[in-house]
Amino acid sequence: MDRIGMKIVQDKRDAVVAASNGREVEKKTVEGRDLLSVLVKANMATDVKDSERMSDEEVMGQICTMLIAGHETTATSVTWLLYDLSLPQYQHVQTKLREELLTLTSERPTMEELNNLPYLDAVVRENLRYRSVVDSTSRCAIKDDVIPVSTPYKDRKGIERMEFRIAAGEQILIPIRSLDRDKGIWGEDADEFKPERWMVGNTHPRSAEIPGVLSGVLTFLGGPRACIGYRFALMEMKVLIFTVVRGLSFELPESPPLIEPRSRIDIVTRPAIRQADGSYKNSMPLRVKLFGSD
Repeated sequence: MDRIGMKIVQDKRDAVVAASNGREVEKKTVEGRDLLSVLVKANMATDVKDSERMSDEEVMGQICTMLIAGHETTATSVTWLLYDLSLPQYQHVQTKLREELLTLTSERPTMEELNNLPYLDAVVRENLRYRSVVDSTSRCAIKDDVIPVSTPYKDRKGIERMEFRIAAGEQILIPIRSLDRDKGIWGEDADEFKPERWMVGNTHPRSAEIPGVLSGVLTFLGGPRACIGYRFALMEMKVLIFTVVRGLSFELPESPPLIEPRSRIDIVTRPAIRQADGSYKNSMPLRVKLFGSD
């Protein structure tokens, strides 16, 4: 993987040199239609300090971050949202959401206008809680440490403890989806898609105990290693939802197949349909119509 990635970076660098026709590349001239071109050109700019340049490994890391953590997660989240809006029990959510979106007369609303739509915001937040597309992640302790617990427990020797001791190098699993669906935090309806839980007056005090960067939801994680682009992801989701749901209606097809969440080596939990041979194929069949058409 690293060998192939490095070759791609080098090929792009060679292409930039060939296209420059001997002219120097400067920050103000950096442009491109893809992320790799922009990164490589910016890194080659003659007016960039050496201390500000990225190594090839760092360039590759940025590409991986964008593809895995920035692109796939957002696209899959919106896919799951369209599925949930298509379910008979949540058709009222689709209707209410569309009614709010249609209050905006512009087909290209500003970020401020989208952020001022309370039900759209509630739908996005509930989607992130209800459909955590990355169900878990891990962290490695760089030094010996302790993790405090809210409820005492007894260790193997019968001694009551209020903390877990962690040794340097040990991996700690963070169960994102389990916490986002925990009934002790979100109530008995935690396994329901319910945007109203985010509206004014409907609070869940215990969710404040989750150190997430977004309203107690752990989907974007928390702390210094939280998702660096979560604000952009929120805006991207709102734009996609506004564009799609405003003009289209969604429902399940006749005799819909069983859609199952499947987490594969790509980390993200995608919708999948079980095939006759027992394998799974990523798919999301829906009936899509222009809103208002018969």
